[in-house]
Amino acid sequence: MPLPSTPTVLERPVRTFDRFELPTPLVQVLERRGISVPLPIQEATLPDALAGRDVCGKAPTGSGKTLAFALPLAANLERGRPGRPRGLVLAPTRELAFQIAGELTQLARTRGLRVHAFYGGVGFGDQLRALRRGVDIAVGCPGRLTDLVRSKHLDLGDADMVVVDEADRMADMGFLPDVRRLLDATNSQRQTLLFSATLDGAVDVLVRHYQRNPVRHEVEPEESEVGRMVHRVQHVSAPDRPARCAEIVRVEGASVVFVRTRHGADRLARQLETQGISAAAIHGDRSQAQRDRALAAFKSGKVRALVATDVAARGIHVNDVDCVVHYDPPTDPKDYVHRSGRTARAGASGTVVTLVTPQQRSAIEDLWRSLDISPQLVGEMPSPQVHAGMVHRAPGHRRSEQSARGRSTKSHRRRSQGGKGRSAPVRRG
Repeated sequence: MPLPSTPTVLERPVRTFDRFELPTPLVQVLERRGISVPLPIQEATLPDALAGRDVCGKAPTGSGKTLAFALPLAANLERGRPGRPRGLVLAPTRELAFQIAGELTQLARTRGLRVHAFYGGVGFGDQLRALRRGVDIAVGCPGRLTDLVRSKHLDLGDADMVVVDEADRMADMGFLPDVRRLLDATNSQRQTLLFSATLDGAVDVLVRHYQRNPVRHEVEPEESEVGRMVHRVQHVSAPDRPARCAEIVRVEGASVVFVRTRHGADRLARQLETQGISAAAIHGDRSQAQRDRALAAFKSGKVRALVATDVAARGIHVNDVDCVVHYDPPTDPKDYVHRSGRTARAGASGTVVTLVTPQQRSAIEDLWRSLDISPQLVGEMPSPQVHAGMVHRAPGHRRSEQSARGRSTKSHRRRSQGGKGRSAPVRRG
């Protein structure tokens, strides 16, 4: 008697970085970091970028764009001469340039390539010494790189692979004239990779003038940029905002808090400290060293709340942000999306809380309507014990029930395993 047949189940194969024919040492670096499956933007752009094609990639912040261009740079570039790098990466902010350089260094050293970051706010000494020793891949902000080219310390004529990262932010910050001058100074036969959250307007001008028949890849996340997040609103009076903000951070965990002005950032950081929340301010009046220390303290968990202005926050690229607080609500939908994008990065989930005074209510409701967001109304912020038992879930929210039962347990487990968990705030006084 024949055995009953068993239906064949065809599973979608798991894509790995092996399929891109990367040098083995690069794949090994990724494996040691626990990176084995490419994200959608990497899956889409790596074949063309590795093949030498110009690539135009559209993807939101936090989608994994850095590896999408760092791997081709590390795989395909050759050594350069002192002062004449072979690769160039343009980034809108100092913090982002520093982060990209760190990512690239881990990969490039497998092929003996040298990487250095170039940005303002610090002296020229270390950067000039690096150029004299030899830099194969220069990562930097347009302003400082332009200064180095004008002073003849940097020659971009040998740069045959160029990356423009976050091109839309370059346009927003007024950097496109410098970007164009730098691109004009590179090898005319270069390969150009451009990544941006939007590809219209001024960004489209860059695409048309500085790329040759680019392959265009537009990768949308599985859910909308703001759809992965739980959006909440709390109606407060202006005097109550500092205490309410402190309670949000205490409940939610590591938070980026957005304010309108530099003075307001400093003031709120001090107010949060008096509430027992470790906090640091990051804005344009802080030196680069101060900004680096604040960001490092936030990443390590020594600081629970990073209080930032919009311009400074464009350089904040931290994956483990639990919550974004709009302390001063934005007036532009694009700013709301960009701010909120500090959390729920690379497929993770996150919480976004907006503090709204009576005078702001009408304007912020118009903004939410334009984004098709219906935030959950929270009256009084529950205590951490009550909050841990509540389940507020927006469609597509991925935080597990185990995660919802308490962040402190999760943080303790991550620290014990050497992970990125942040320590609980220390109450003062």
